[in-house]
Amino acid sequence: MKPYLRLFDFSQKVDYKVEILAGLTVAMTMIPESLSFAILAGFPPLVGLYAAFIMGLVTAVLGGRPGMISGGAGATVVVLIALMQSHGLEYVFAAVALAGIIQILVGIFKLGKFIRLVPQPVMYGFVNGLAVIIFMSQLEQFKVVTNGDVSWLSGSPLYIMLGLVLLTVAIIVLLPRVTKAVPPSLVAIIVVFAIVLGFGIETKTVQDIASVSGGLPPFHIPQVPLNLEMLQIIFPYALIMAGVGLTESLLTLNLVDEITATRGQGNRECVAQGSANLLNGFFFGMGGCSMIAQTLVNLSAGARARLAGIVAALTILVIILIGAPVIEMVPMAALVGVMVMVAVGTFEWISFRIINKMPKQDVFVGILVAVITIWLHNLALAVLIGVIISALVFAWESAKRIRARKHIDANGVKHYEIYGPLFFGSVTAFNEKFDVLNDPNEVIVDFKESRVADMSGIEALNKLTERYHQAGKKLHLRHLSEDCRILLKNAEQVIDVNIIEDPSYPVMTDKLA
Repeated sequence: MKPYLRLFDFSQKVDYKVEILAGLTVAMTMIPESLSFAILAGFPPLVGLYAAFIMGLVTAVLGGRPGMISGGAGATVVVLIALMQSHGLEYVFAAVALAGIIQILVGIFKLGKFIRLVPQPVMYGFVNGLAVIIFMSQLEQFKVVTNGDVSWLSGSPLYIMLGLVLLTVAIIVLLPRVTKAVPPSLVAIIVVFAIVLGFGIETKTVQDIASVSGGLPPFHIPQVPLNLEMLQIIFPYALIMAGVGLTESLLTLNLVDEITATRGQGNRECVAQGSANLLNGFFFGMGGCSMIAQTLVNLSAGARARLAGIVAALTILVIILIGAPVIEMVPMAALVGVMVMVAVGTFEWISFRIINKMPKQDVFVGILVAVITIWLHNLALAVLIGVIISALVFAWESAKRIRARKHIDANGVKHYEIYGPLFFGSVTAFNEKFDVLNDPNEVIVDFKESRVADMSGIEALNKLTERYHQAGKKLHLRHLSEDCRILLKNAEQVIDVNIIEDPSYPVMTDKLA
């Protein structure tokens, strides 16, 4: 009889053996990525391991989705590279803490559903740009510093580095064809480590970058000036880190929902992610979010509860406390190979296959976001520009949809049947539909197939009623929603109210988000 336990507030039965083994496997796959992402951003490697421990433990205990794994993810780390280069590590910690506060507020006020407003082309561009950045950053490991001068590796050191990287990549690609019982990245690191250690090969190791030995994450208040100028510096980075982290986390949550045929709690996950990032900012961590690859490793190992995530986090802490001498001997070539494959896996290759089927404006937005991401390393600007352009394109396309079917009935009354949304973008086209001077004395405008979407549309109707009134003609507006009738200045004179037919447009809320 297998041991079971009802863990925390979820009703799933927990198999200790499966959960513990899954947690150990996840920990081994998280360590190289956490180290690599920290080194990529110019952080001390220990900052990456602390993030993996804090993110993993807090979200495993408090998160809205058992089975999900969080850690120091590249998507959020890349956001902070520019801040690290311009203002240093202390500002990074402050930005991470602020991002955590933003995420907590998103969860408390149930705003997680608004992550859906990021269009798919923007996500494609962001993810593809991120993949290119991760790949290009690995080239830094092929450089050497001599007496303060930076130069590329050459000769035997270069060939050794390339050979070990290619061996790592080969193992990661080929091992799953033989067995999926063990993580290929973990096996690749162990094999390359053993080869370097066994043959005494001289190559760059983690120790050449920085030490990873340490104790428990120390409490550390970010040493930044508490003023408006500091807030103006970190806020854009914190905001985009919070958004990117929640996007990744909620996408991962939806994926786990589909795999397990259960439903997670998005707003609770937002609070958990925010709490973990807030602690990161005060406990020497670089922050993070859910990690799709490690989550899939966890699920494929059979884990379905919170225990695996807790075991993974505690395993990382144990390695920090007593396993540092071993980790510092890991060849950087193995980590570079792992990160190359992470970049390959991060890139949305499907975007190439469907590019000829996508609207031209979506292709443009995706490419623009990717270029900005790669060129400026500014994910905040890239995502913001992408969302704005997508919104403007949508508004333009929607504005072109407004139509008016016209006819005069047997009583000499002219009818305008409006189709399409009436909003700021379509007001001009809407006004052009009417011939006030030549219309008969009685006109009916029917909005049964239309929707007045904003105040620009309301104002357009007000001006239209004034034009007909000045011309001495009677105007009827039919099938307007109640909110439109309330806002129209001349409502009593021009609107035919039909309680049965006039529509109501309540705002739909997602209570389950």
